[in-house]
Amino acid sequence: MTKPHEVDTREIRARYPDVFDRPASARLATPAMIVAAFAILTYGLVDLDFSPSRFLAGLSQLGWISLMMIPPDPGSSLPVYLKALGETLSIALLGTTLAALFALPVSLLAARNVVPSKILRFPVRRVLDSIRGVDTLIWALVWINVVGLGPFAGVLAIAVSDFGAFGKLFSEAIEGADQRQVEGIRASGGSALHEIRFGLLPQVLPVIAGQVLYFIESNTRSATIIGIVGAGGIGLQLAEQIRVLEWQKVSFLILMILVAVAAIDFISGKLRFAIIGRRAVA
Repeated sequence: MTKPHEVDTREIRARYPDVFDRPASARLATPAMIVAAFAILTYGLVDLDFSPSRFLAGLSQLGWISLMMIPPDPGSSLPVYLKALGETLSIALLGTTLAALFALPVSLLAARNVVPSKILRFPVRRVLDSIRGVDTLIWALVWINVVGLGPFAGVLAIAVSDFGAFGKLFSEAIEGADQRQVEGIRASGGSALHEIRFGLLPQVLPVIAGQVLYFIESNTRSATIIGIVGAGGIGLQLAEQIRVLEWQKVSFLILMILVAVAAIDFISGKLRFAIIGRRAVA
């Protein structure tokens, strides 16, 4: 029988010093992060007055409300609810479209391969970050105080909020474009506008279209939420029925929202495949 190969630990230690001779700070970093995360979690549970007994008691109340929701029944308000749902879809579609139209030219100014100067690019990026940092619900409250209650405030809230998000996403898509097409247009004597029009945009427009379609689906839910604070749509009806404890109508409104989101997801998926094409699965 042959003897098993003896491992020379000194040779392995010499070959991989970073693995065997790690400094104490590196060895203690992971345990310290775990302890810190556990401490923050414990402090949060205590500070937020988390109570398992209250949670268990609330489950029975949740079960009672769920039973009160069955069966979903719109009563005589179905035409009103359908109109409100159409208003919500219009808010999401119009707000997203306006945001995309205004964000596309601004995203070119935030892209590194279009504006090489950091001095010019930096303020554009920071403005987009500032707008994106404020939630859609906050923008809805702001615009309600500016233009009053109604769907117009909802459209403006979604448009402004998505403007910041689209500006970042579009600029990243532009920066990831293949520069060989741009260099070919430049070598053939094309101007900077030609480079953008024929070199960059044809590459990124399918990606941008897919992002816009996804945001339309997402903003349908957002339009429902901002409707609760007075920005129009089905969210206003939902808040009103919850306030008067009409749980059967509440469940019917929730069902309408779920069906609408599922339908939009199905349609947007078909449109995305039509734009970018189906990818072959290996």
